Order: sequence, then C-alpha cells, then structure tokens
Amino acid sequence: MIDFYIENKEDVKDAIEEYGILPFFSNNIKGFSIEEHCSPKVYFSDGPGVWEWKGPIIQETKCAYGKFFLKKAAYVKKEWYYDLANYRRDGYDFDARVSDGLANYNEEFLYNIISSRHSILSKTAKAIGGYIKPREKGKDAWVPRKGFDTTITALQMKGYVLITDFDYEVDKDGEFYGWGIARYATSEEWFGKSFAKRCYKRTPEESYQRLYKHLKKITGADEEQIKKFLG
Repeated sequence: MIDFYIENKEDVKDAIEEYGILPFFSNNIKGFSIEEHCSPKVYFSDGPGVWEWKGPIIQETKCAYGKFFLKKAAYVKKEWYYDLANYRRDGYDFDARVSDGLANYNEEFLYNIISSRHSILSKTAKAIGGYIKPREKGKDAWVPRKGFDTTITALQMKGYVLITDFDYEVDKDGEFYGWGIARYATSEEWFGKSFAKRCYKRTPEESYQRLYKHLKKITGADEEQIKKFLG
C-alpha cells in the first residue's frame, strides 16, 4: 500500500523506484500522489521544491513524465511506461494511426513538429506551429492556431509524447526565474531504438492487465477506480 513522505528530491526518486507509477496531483485514487504525501516546505516554498525538482528527476531517473492519467502529470518508470504506451496506443505506432485515420489533423500537425527534432521547448513548438504570434508579423496579419494545450495533452495521454526536462528563463544576474518551460520529445526519441520492440512485445490487453494488477497491488483501489485511472 502507498506509504511515503516527500521532504527532498531523493524521497521522490525513491517513491518512483518503489511504486513505478507516481502521480503528481491528487486523483480518484485517494492517497496516490505526491501532493498528498508532501511536506509543505517543499510543496509551497520559495526555495527548491517538488516543482523545481521535476526536470532533474526526469534526467536522473530516465523515467517518463507527462500528463498520462486523467490528463494530469505523473512519473512512470520505463518498465511500466512500455505497457502504458502499448495499451494507450492500442498497438499502433503514430504513422499507422495516421494511415488508419485514428489521429486528427491537429495531433498529426503537432506530432510532426516534435518528432522532427531531438526535443523541443513548448514555446518553440508554439512559435513554429503558429500558436503564438511571431514577432515579425503585423497586428492584423496573423491569426493564431488554437488547441495547443488540448493537443499536447492528447499526445501524452495516447503514449506518443512526453516531457523530458524543464528549462528556466535567466535574468540579467544569471538567476533562474519563473515557471519551468516544458521540453517535449517523442517516446521513441527519449527511450531510444529499443522502445518499439519493448513497447509492442505484448498485446494491448496484456499490457492493461499488467498495469491493472500492479495498481491493485500498490494502491488497493477497487476495479472501478483503477479502470477510471487507466482510462
């Protein structure tokens, strides 16, 4: 059952290692989140805390991080992300999904921007895709593309895209400030050449059953809670 307390970055890493799946925010499974097991001094703080540790934790553990459950963020160990992506993709890589008409135009458009690069900051993807106004455009010469947040969340929920780091703005004194800017990549890019082989080695149903049994074991949640959590 879930039993941990977050006071420092290593506590988060230990919880990811122990549970394999670790939601950031509270959800439909009570007690299954960092938010509910976190010291206020690192959750509501002006100094380094769970928000600032996200990028370093992703880089140090090489786990998956993104909006994977109920459209909310979670850390997922690589061994469990293979099954999560397989289940959510229903066995399709992205090209096959497009060929069968299962990806909408907005998803294909944004995925192509991300997949053509090793990784890309959200603000750069927005600029390239026309979601934000280019500096050189006049006031009346530009209409923004809509739906970035909805589409990037859908790509994460479907197992094709994840967050690999967070970058911060730097002030004139060289100090970081503001919220971290998400850096996105495809799952294949982040986990490397072996990803497809590991991801698709089971049927989607087998992957679902593995995830279901694992969540049942670590949370004690009932069937309906787990089904809702997994989507």
